[in-house]
Amino acid sequence: MPGIDECLMEAMTLPGARGASLVDWNSGLALGTAGESPVGDHETTAAETAELARAAAEFDSFTTGDDPGDTAAADGAPPVEDLIVTTRAGYHVLRFVRTSFDSSVFLHLWLDRDTGNLALARIRLGDLAERLVLG
Repeated sequence: MPGIDECLMEAMTLPGARGASLVDWNSGLALGTAGESPVGDHETTAAETAELARAAAEFDSFTTGDDPGDTAAADGAPPVEDLIVTTRAGYHVLRFVRTSFDSSVFLHLWLDRDTGNLALARIRLGDLAERLVLG
């Protein structure tokens, strides 16, 4: 099972990968980074993507519990699997990671639109999120 650095390096092997990070969406801090940042600064990118992740995880419209106000699945998993943001130049895939503490982290992968494979990236990030060892 890979740790943070190994996980991010594996994410960077995906076709079109430009940057990857593991972010805590409660604090907006990057727990690890690899490659480039879309704005040239990984901490700024972490803070901005955390806002998006937090909104998706907390808004009732995106939660998956039986109760419309329930923001966590019964098994403790994050309420959202992943988010995909498409820009003219690339894709941003945010994959929520299930943890033994509070499940407030996600993997962020930035892909080049011309060379990236969005479907493959989503599948591989899901696998990485399941195998990631935090602690």
